[in-house]
Amino acid sequence: MTDSDKGGWLAMASAKRTGERILVTVRGGEQGPAEVDTVRYQTVRGTSERQWVATDMGPDGLVTYDEDELVAWMPWPEPTARSGMVDLPAPADEADFEEQGSGI
Repeated sequence: MTDSDKGGWLAMASAKRTGERILVTVRGGEQGPAEVDTVRYQTVRGTSERQWVATDMGPDGLVTYDEDELVAWMPWPEPTARSGMVDLPAPADEADFEEQGSGI
């Protein structure tokens, strides 16, 4: 399956870990369906660990994601000329990014 068949979403293994903002699909679960969020890979204040951190939260409401919570990624889109707003895509289909094989 090509990236265009996946709506432009790419496997998390290939995600940019440079600190720039990217879009991710957060895996759905008991808390609700899959959703799109904006994150960057950065060191979390007070630790030496680097994690995926939501960019829309302040330091008092920090949201971080583990790798297994994220399904796919895509580059941050350019704003549209008309509105200056960014149109977020639909979340990636998790089935497109499941590991193939027995896992043994």
